[in-house]
Amino acid sequence: MTVLFAAMENSLLVLESSLKGGDDNRWKVNEDLKGLHPTAIAIDPQNSYRVYCGTWNNGLWKTDDNGQTWEKTLLTIPNANITTVSVSPIEKGEEGFNKLFVGTEPSIIYSSSDGGQTWEIIDGFNKLDSSSTWSFPPRPWTNHVRWIEPDAIKEDYLFVAIEAGALIKSFDGGKTWKDRVKNGPYDTHTLVSHKKAPQRLYSAAGDGYFESQDYGVTWKNLDKGLEDNTYLMSIAVNPNDSQNKVVSAANTAWKAHDRKDPESFLYRQSTDVDKKWELVTEGIFESNGTIISILEANPDIKDEFYCLNNRGVYCSKNSGISWEKLEIPWPKEYYLQHPWAFAVKE
Repeated sequence: MTVLFAAMENSLLVLESSLKGGDDNRWKVNEDLKGLHPTAIAIDPQNSYRVYCGTWNNGLWKTDDNGQTWEKTLLTIPNANITTVSVSPIEKGEEGFNKLFVGTEPSIIYSSSDGGQTWEIIDGFNKLDSSSTWSFPPRPWTNHVRWIEPDAIKEDYLFVAIEAGALIKSFDGGKTWKDRVKNGPYDTHTLVSHKKAPQRLYSAAGDGYFESQDYGVTWKNLDKGLEDNTYLMSIAVNPNDSQNKVVSAANTAWKAHDRKDPESFLYRQSTDVDKKWELVTEGIFESNGTIISILEANPDIKDEFYCLNNRGVYCSKNSGISWEKLEIPWPKEYYLQHPWAFAVKE
């Protein structure tokens, strides 16, 4: 059974699939955490029934039954909003849970090794030289932790995107930090590491697409094929093929996020030969009127990708070549909402 968690502006959608004979998929939809403004979702890979949902000014929530019931955690964040949540794919903690990270605005990281019962504050990165330049354009007086990526292979390797201004890293679990590097991404929105590609990092950023082959020491900007659509929001990488990637893109931040007149696209890449992105057109949404998408790869089903935006949820079962919209209820108000997070589990 596939379960999708989709954070809309005012509620969290939990979609469960069940096979009713042949290839006929039916989806059960629950709407949870209404009015709590969900912003981030993370699944514990050691205990997949444990899912976390961060909210804007309403704390961190957890479920242990695939989203049927939710409970607020003990994390207390005075005068802060949760902007990202992540669970290490390899670093085991206590009580049967992997290590958990929560990022906020203003930029602070909270970590827990016991499923959210107790917490430690990580904030030493705010002393980095570049920190004086960090600023989020819509709220220029502040900045936030946009993404936390615990490495897929090495424990204590932690990569953090600050929006906007830096992609920083720690090789000791957050005790010490290394600042942004020249020619690296400035405005990373999504960062991915890969268990089959040691030292590789994939960055979907407001200033384009970047890859590093040495844990962020050096970077290459690889925008060939994106044309003028180099404002990137999300990236999903095939767990079985580190070359097979899908990104969501727009011409500008305004076109990506504007609710009245958005325009966005999907691109895919499946070869290392020329590193050229290809526009996705088969079975996918119309670009005009679509707020920029959030993407996820199914961690347990080969070549399967999912896409969430204001038009609905789409699925590709052939490495992102062609897509199909899921047949689920989609109220009119969702067409005007900006999705903020997405997660997939089996």
